[in-house]
Amino acid sequence: MKTMRLSLIFCALLLSGALHAAESGTALKADDLKTEPFRDAKTVAKLAAGDKVDILKKDGGWLQVKSAKGKGWVRMLSIRKGDARKGSGSASGVLALASGRAGTGKVVATTGIRGLNEEELKAARFDEEELKRAESYASSKAEAAKFATQGKLAAHPFDYLPAPK
Repeated sequence: MKTMRLSLIFCALLLSGALHAAESGTALKADDLKTEPFRDAKTVAKLAAGDKVDILKKDGGWLQVKSAKGKGWVRMLSIRKGDARKGSGSASGVLALASGRAGTGKVVATTGIRGLNEEELKAARFDEEELKRAESYASSKAEAAKFATQGKLAAHPFDYLPAPK
């Protein structure tokens, strides 16, 4: 009986190790492999677009990876989990965004969102073409309802903003 328990424990340990094996990924673009998950950390190596990696860990907007070029940290948006040819156009990468420390200081950055500095705000000018392009992405109430029905989404009514004068 004791031998059977030990065998079961041993099998469970083997299986748990297999379940925690590294996930594979592919570099979407060239990026630096860092010693720590900070943009100002020392660069260990450079990944090229298409390099295969094993994803070991995630910390904020960074992934710890192991590749033929070494082991280190790379920005999460530079890596596609699984095969790079699969899932093009998928929002899964965007949905997985997280925030974390950007550098060794007390700066916290949010991955995927870039703010404007004071100079950029002062230099901002009205761009009618960009406004038209942004407005082209708008959906009507009927289009939104159709999309929600097709996706089996729950409706949450809210008041639309009044049309501009």
